[in-house]
Amino acid sequence: MKITNIKAIPVNIPLEAPYIWSVGLYPGSSRAVVIVETDEGITGIGEAPSHRLVDIINKEIAPRLIGKNPLLLNECELRAVPDWYVSHNTDDTSIVKAYGGVEIALWDIQGKYYGKPIYELLGGAFRKEIKFSEYFVYRQSVNGVGGENSPEAVVEFCQRMHEEHGSYIFEGKVLTGNPKEEVDTFKALREHFGDKIVLRADANYAWSLSTARWIMRELEPLNIENYEDPVASFEDMSILRQHTSIPFSTHVPDLRRAVSLNAPDNFVVNIAALGGIKKTIEFVNACQAMGKGVWMYSGDSGIGTAAYLHVVAATQWLIHPSQCLTRFYTHDVIEEGPLVHKNNVIPVPEKPGLGVTLSEEGLAYCHQHFLEHGPLDTFENPDHPDVYKRLPLA
Repeated sequence: MKITNIKAIPVNIPLEAPYIWSVGLYPGSSRAVVIVETDEGITGIGEAPSHRLVDIINKEIAPRLIGKNPLLLNECELRAVPDWYVSHNTDDTSIVKAYGGVEIALWDIQGKYYGKPIYELLGGAFRKEIKFSEYFVYRQSVNGVGGENSPEAVVEFCQRMHEEHGSYIFEGKVLTGNPKEEVDTFKALREHFGDKIVLRADANYAWSLSTARWIMRELEPLNIENYEDPVASFEDMSILRQHTSIPFSTHVPDLRRAVSLNAPDNFVVNIAALGGIKKTIEFVNACQAMGKGVWMYSGDSGIGTAAYLHVVAATQWLIHPSQCLTRFYTHDVIEEGPLVHKNNVIPVPEKPGLGVTLSEEGLAYCHQHFLEHGPLDTFENPDHPDVYKRLPLA
């Protein structure tokens, strides 16, 4: 079997209502859908974590892999990606992230070729129901959707998710620049639900070290399972560690620094950003050996989410719930999507490969949305749309 064509298509995954985070409004995400075709009629789909990677895939990686055997993953990697140490230390990591999206598609081809879901190719399942958290945020109101803008409104939203979907694992953020409002929201949630729910916090670097100390002191009695990126560096997290027992997590996958500084405790990662499925499993195993936890972040289309499901199913150490924004999606690029959890779990797909089907209609819509609206810039500043907002570090 030979690869006959590789193409990456930029898409938007819009949210039903933009939410507030540390640097503005988050209206959705922009990704690159990867399609790999073969001479035997088997097509694989993958996803890269940024629309900015489209040209790298189409102009740099594709020409190097056309005519090659997609089943020989190591050979494909050697042809498409420079030495990993060079890429990470003397160059940017764009080629790694771009290849990660292609590599997911190559695994999809393998699964379809052998008639097996990817998790079986990875050794079989340790679990088949994959845990995800329910996400809460302050949202703008759009066509009667969203509008959560107070602790009481967040509690009402979470209660509705609990009643309608069985949600009991909640993660969220209140990043208006007022730390007391975030603390009040978590206190209101714990008072309302008691110990029936799991609570996580996510700040995206919003707080200064002095403010974070106060927040941790206030949250300590609330049994917060994890606080993601409360401050803007590993060094500050290391100092903050001395003031709280609440575990920290980060999106920055720097295991050596985390071990050296004894913070953060966990990594929240993207499979393609790490270089693909094989590299993600290597990273997870290294983290396990060094006492660090790992789970997945959200914002991907159903393709990336399906890849998460297979990797988590087949990797023993991935025991923590991953983040999930898919309940907020308006559209997806797969026929089965958006993949939304019930009782905080999504079952791993059982069909060959990723187990999901590319939707021509969904792909066309999400691509057209990108062409008409441009990328959904996650740094959108509601006060000055033409200027990037900076972290408040309250």
